[in-house]
Amino acid sequence: MCIDFRDLNKACPKDFYPLPRIDQLVDSTSGCELLSMMDDSQRYHQIMLAAEDQKKFSFITSEGTFCYVAMPFGLKNAGATYQRLVDKIFRPQIGRNVEVYVDDMLVKSKKAADHVKDLEETFSVLRKYKLKLNPAKCAFGVQGGRFLGFMVTQRGIEANPLKIKAIIDMKAPTCLNEAQRLTGRIAALSRFISKSAEKSLPFFKTLRKAKTFEWAVSSVLIREEDGKQLPIYYVSKVLNGAEGRYTPIEKMALALVVTARRTTIKAQALADLHFRNDEDDHRGGISRSEVVVTRRWLLHGTRRCRHCHHNTTG
Repeated sequence: MCIDFRDLNKACPKDFYPLPRIDQLVDSTSGCELLSMMDDSQRYHQIMLAAEDQKKFSFITSEGTFCYVAMPFGLKNAGATYQRLVDKIFRPQIGRNVEVYVDDMLVKSKKAADHVKDLEETFSVLRKYKLKLNPAKCAFGVQGGRFLGFMVTQRGIEANPLKIKAIIDMKAPTCLNEAQRLTGRIAALSRFISKSAEKSLPFFKTLRKAKTFEWAVSSVLIREEDGKQLPIYYVSKVLNGAEGRYTPIEKMALALVVTARRTTIKAQALADLHFRNDEDDHRGGISRSEVVVTRRWLLHGTRRCRHCHHNTTG
């Protein structure tokens, strides 16, 4: 059954309760020996409506007039309400052995021997608040699996093969909607694609109908292993409006700030952050104002790292 709640949604003020950042939730699963992925059963229907508000959710059918007693789908604040609920009831566990994004839940254990105890703690909370799970969408005690669209394992985060296949099997876009769909699918894999924003510029030009739109900044987080540099995380951003008029050193600083914001978990784990600039042009002709602005950005963007070195090559 589908109910049109558009009029009710217009009358309700927007609930701006924030959803967790998916990239941070996914990154927090790295290094865990065992995982359990769980999905809530019936989702929003597990939240009961206040008795005085039930009449606002009434609807007419051929069998008569009825009203919801539990929160229905289709309400603009349903997602925020559900996220607030799970954040509240799992507050002591979130970040330690549980991650929750609306109705997607993951129990994680650094040591396999602790997993049963972590599950017992989680189930006791679910039982206390009478929340049910969908067994068909649960996987318990696994070393890896899909969580929020990513493949998570003890080794780290991997691209979801299904998302890659969806792009490969997709026909060439022939209209604006198809271009938007392709851009969205690429954005979901951006952390695995070098300079994804730059490579997607033709799509952005089509979507925004812009004639002069050509600048982007990008970076890559690497680790050294046996003398080789291995990429582990790509970051890129298309420059909009005033950003396109930044000086070269300001663009470089912006790239560092964007990288620090998107890789906070990884930055906290680093003892040193080395950023490398392959352009010689930034070593001369820099104004005092550029130095002041750039210094402020770098201090803000890299505040979680102990050291910050700038190596230039020509």
